[in-house]
Amino acid sequence: MPRETRDKDSTVHAAALAAKVLAGDRRSLARAITLVESTHPKHRDEADSLLKQLMPRAGGSIRLGISGAPGVGKSTFIEALGNHAIAQGRRVAVLTVDPSSAISGGSILGDKTRMESLARSSEAFIRSSPSGLTLGGVARRTREALVVCEAAGFDLVIVETVGVGQSETMVADMTDMFALLLQPGGGDELQAIKRGIMELADLVLINKADGALKRIAEESALEFRNALRLLRPRIEGWSVPVQTCSSLESDGIEDAWEAVLRHHAMLLEKGLLAPRRSGQALSWMWAELNDSLVAALRDDPQLRHDLPELEKEVAAGRLPPNLAARALLRRFLAARAEPADEKRGERND
Repeated sequence: MPRETRDKDSTVHAAALAAKVLAGDRRSLARAITLVESTHPKHRDEADSLLKQLMPRAGGSIRLGISGAPGVGKSTFIEALGNHAIAQGRRVAVLTVDPSSAISGGSILGDKTRMESLARSSEAFIRSSPSGLTLGGVARRTREALVVCEAAGFDLVIVETVGVGQSETMVADMTDMFALLLQPGGGDELQAIKRGIMELADLVLINKADGALKRIAEESALEFRNALRLLRPRIEGWSVPVQTCSSLESDGIEDAWEAVLRHHAMLLEKGLLAPRRSGQALSWMWAELNDSLVAALRDDPQLRHDLPELEKEVAAGRLPPNLAARALLRRFLAARAEPADEKRGERND
């Protein structure tokens, strides 16, 4: 099929899907996210056309990133916060990222079962995606999924990260507010306050502040408040709140939601939201460029032929990894420069 015909078909199909997403059709919303997450080359043109049509209708939500170590209660907290926001008249989309197995590549994707009451709400949408090979606690297409949810009319989009520790900083580049959940009595967690995930937090929540842990949670909150004074906040004039909450008892959830609203209002009042969104768009562009270049390099026929031998040399310790990487990049760029050189030679003739 000619390229022009494929482009036309992709645009037509994307337009039909976009119309249904904008109309709030949930099945079409799920289909749209599946399309933008697809790794199949034939789906990219349609996905790109879809995003181009939805982008003008996106951008109206509060983008909230939530991170924390496994077991801290992120899913329970998100369910409590989401239900509270819905009670305040919000429509809530939750994008969660499940870790992919390094062995099988599979993911459990069980967040709907962990947020059962929220999943039943007609004003909520929950989507789980595998992390794949993407680092930083999110999936490669989380940004695209966020745009689709905004276009569908959700005015609070929560991005929950994998939850593996200090490397989960990418979510801060795609959200307006970054909330960090911590365990009561974290102990050595204070040692991590250097230039890592704590420096990016706009809100710190000590979860599970109930029962015997309530007093410990309050002590932990006091310790973190003192420690955060040593760090420079991401936004001038915003003092990072450190609060306790109990997701199970819905205690402190209203205070957490109020902190989210205060933060968003401050971004608007100080004219900081638009620049932050612009920064998110640029970060998205460079992330896509990086991922696309790596994918193109891996899929190059000549490099696929050369790669096993280079990997063998590196694995055996005969070739430094950095030299092997540069050699691959040189061959990749040289292969793409040859056609242009040949055309220049033909014109000169």
